[in-house]
Amino acid sequence: MTLDQLNPPTRLLMGPGPINADPRVARATASALTGQFDPWMTATMNETMGLYRSVFSTANEQTFLVDGTSRAAIEAALVSLVSPGQTVLVAVMGRFGLLLKEIAERAGAQVVTIERPWGTVFTLDEIEEGLRTHRPDVFATVQGDTATTMNQPLDGLGQLCHRYGALCYVDATASVAGNTLLVDEWGLDVVSAGLQKCLGGPSGSAPITISERAREVISSRRHVEAGITEGAEGLGERIRSNYLDLAMLMDYWGPRRLNHHTESGPMLYAARECARIIADEGIANTVERHRLHGAAMAAGLAGLGLELFGDQTHRMNNVIGVKIPDDVGGDALRAALLEDFAIEIGTSFGPLAGVVWRVGVMGYNARRDAVLTTLAALEAELRRFGHPTPAGGGLTAAMSYYQEQES
Repeated sequence: MTLDQLNPPTRLLMGPGPINADPRVARATASALTGQFDPWMTATMNETMGLYRSVFSTANEQTFLVDGTSRAAIEAALVSLVSPGQTVLVAVMGRFGLLLKEIAERAGAQVVTIERPWGTVFTLDEIEEGLRTHRPDVFATVQGDTATTMNQPLDGLGQLCHRYGALCYVDATASVAGNTLLVDEWGLDVVSAGLQKCLGGPSGSAPITISERAREVISSRRHVEAGITEGAEGLGERIRSNYLDLAMLMDYWGPRRLNHHTESGPMLYAARECARIIADEGIANTVERHRLHGAAMAAGLAGLGLELFGDQTHRMNNVIGVKIPDDVGGDALRAALLEDFAIEIGTSFGPLAGVVWRVGVMGYNARRDAVLTTLAALEAELRRFGHPTPAGGGLTAAMSYYQEQES
């Protein structure tokens, strides 16, 4: 059988992720490969570690990449932090809190949860009550849950967890670089992310940062693979994943360079370029860019007469939930938008499936032309589906917002 050369369609990805990779990132992935311990390769790994310290606003030495999608880093964090039988408290405010619960259960933890309705966030008082009641070894939460578009406040969270003897893990896959994230200032112990959202790259590499407090816990379970070095050490209960063993990954990325997996050259290049672009722009400016264009999109959606979903005072900068009108088939309109305009927006999950659309403004797509093009196309499809919407209402509202910000 003869197959045609790969030629995927060009789309404008304005959903909750993935998004269109920045062209500079796409070009970087085509760079020449080297051996995994080539001096150029290890120097590039060190550069990448330094760049992600800036992205995470941390001085953590243990800041590196987990090869795999963002979920690989989530699982690496939980399986490496949690010994079987320990207690993990998960704050669930959407689908991805439920994912943390499942992964912690699979790691053998005793998992307890506190829960908020989808579209709302926790107060620190509510989290403290959970910590006081359950006294967990690890507290886990999501900063930005794209299923609900909510941004969980984290200021003071790490210090609160430490007061009750817990480590603090945060999944920042959908929020990092699009929303303020201050790992050291907020006392967060482990934070993980992914390239495919506000970082502006392809899925497949997962940045992670680990505090000294968390490093000590992980290192207390450190084992070295047989055959790697003479007299291989073993401490504590072995981490229940080889590939996602953060103790071994720290040895791989660190000065010892103990062999583990083979680092993906193209994904390393992509991750480095994502972080280099942000360093060039400045992390605060990157967050502000997402705020500006996300707010313009929200204004435009409201200008179309659509109702925004959730607590707007705690909405992520980079994803907007909007209620699907009763007279419109949500999936049918999304399909038409893709077919007619090559624009993708998302639906949601669980109780929000078929209830909301999710419109993303992330990474390379956090820009004015992408926002305005999406609003114009959405208005056209709403009208074609028979839904009354103000003529030019979305564009007018968004452009008015931009003008206000510029004045």
